[in-house]
Order: sequence, then structure tokens, then C-alpha cells
Amino acid sequence: MDLGISGKWALVCGASKGLGLGCAQALVREGVNVVINARGAETLQAAASKLIADCAGSTKASVLFVAADITTPEGRAAVFAAPGGPGRDFDIVVTNAGGPPPGDFRDWDRDAWIRAVDANMLTPIELIKATVDGMAARGFGRIVNITSSSVKAPIDILGLSNGARSGLTGFVAGVARSKLAKQGVTLNNLLPGVFDTDRIKNMAQRTSEQTGQPIEVILHARVKNIPAQRFGTPDEFGAICAFLCSTHAAYITGQNVLADGGAYPGTF
Repeated sequence: MDLGISGKWALVCGASKGLGLGCAQALVREGVNVVINARGAETLQAAASKLIADCAGSTKASVLFVAADITTPEGRAAVFAAPGGPGRDFDIVVTNAGGPPPGDFRDWDRDAWIRAVDANMLTPIELIKATVDGMAARGFGRIVNITSSSVKAPIDILGLSNGARSGLTGFVAGVARSKLAKQGVTLNNLLPGVFDTDRIKNMAQRTSEQTGQPIEVILHARVKNIPAQRFGTPDEFGAICAFLCSTHAAYITGQNVLADGGAYPGTF
């Protein structure tokens, strides 16, 4: 299926690895020009080289990378000033921030909450503010926020994530139903369950250190609770993201799209 977005410009945050990189790969395969962003310059450059080698050569898409902290005004300014990029005139924006650390809410002070809200709610809002009016003027725009399945099924140790990302979800629900909807701009959230990324491995490592259980046992226990009996892959996630960015998804807006292998047991 031709997704109808070849030649568009996309900003993909947190794209040096994992789900962000999966989204960037899927978009580049569709001929989308991308600016990828993350904090770590070395890992991000390696990701850009992989995108060029694997995808861009066949589609002629441009791949630019900007190593910067997107949660800061300076980082966002650097992304919008990327040489050869579109400035603020992105057609597609994929927001993605690493989740706040798990823990006990009794241990989280005000600064911890501010950091979580800043990275997982306010930064996506700033990127939306900076780009949606241009999208509306051109008659096409796609915002996809990578949040978490914990928005639908909160997890006690992920309270920072539950809270901050639920705030973003509420904001998007309103904005998606504004006049932007009739101007060709859609805003949706993509909610990953457990995927085979560094995050799940790092969480298993911490649990192993705390409990003495082998990492393999911990990961196997996670898989047992997923009807699909496996973790998702970044490629699968990227394909969903690319579809939400496509011309075919123009009638989908203000939605929370859950990708969790059937783990969430509800109907709503």
C-alpha cells in the first residue's frame, strides 16, 4: 500500500534506537524525509547511517540528525534550524520521550514530577504549538505522540509516567477536535505495551538486582501475561506509526491506539 506521504518532512524524536528508530525507519521506507533527534550524538549518528544504508538509498529520502535535548528551548531551536531541513514546516511530528523511572510515589519530590511533566507532556505540547498552524495552512499534518499503555491501564510503579502522559492525552483529545480537524491535521497517541527494546531489558535488570531472580525468568514472566506470548518489535510499532501518518488515516484523530499484543483486557 502506498501511504501517500513520499516527499513529506517528518520530525521523529527519541529516534536513536527502539520505538523512535522503528518509526523513522518506516517513514523513510515510504519516501519521507526525516529529521531524527535524540540526546546522544554518537548513537544518533549511527542510527542516521543505518537509515541511509537500509532505506534512504532506495527511496531518495533525506535523513538529517540533530543531537540535542528536545525538552529545552535550545534543543527545539536546534532541530528547527537543522541545515537542509524544513525549519518549522514539518508535515509529520512524532513525539517520543524516554519514560520516567519507576519507583514509589512516596520518594518522588516536586522536582521529579516537574521533570516528568516537562519531558512527557509539555515538550510534546511545545512541538505541537510550533508546527500545527503551518500544517493547517498547507492542508496536511500528522502528530503522533508515543505515550504508553499505562495511560489506559496504570501501573503503580510508573506513577510519573501515568500522570504526565495522561495529561498529554487529555490535551490532545481537546486540540484534535478543534478546527484543526477540518484543516487536514490529525493528532493521535500511540500507546506501546511491552516491546523488545532497551527499556524493558533495563527494567528487568533492575528487578533482577533487587530480587536476585535471573533476567530471563523476569522477562519470561512478562511474556506470560501477554496473549500474543511475545514482546512487540520496533518494526511492528513503526508500521502502525507510519499508517497513522498516511493519507489513508485522515479520518482518524483524537484517538489512543493501543499496541500491546492483547494485554489490555478491556473493550474501551
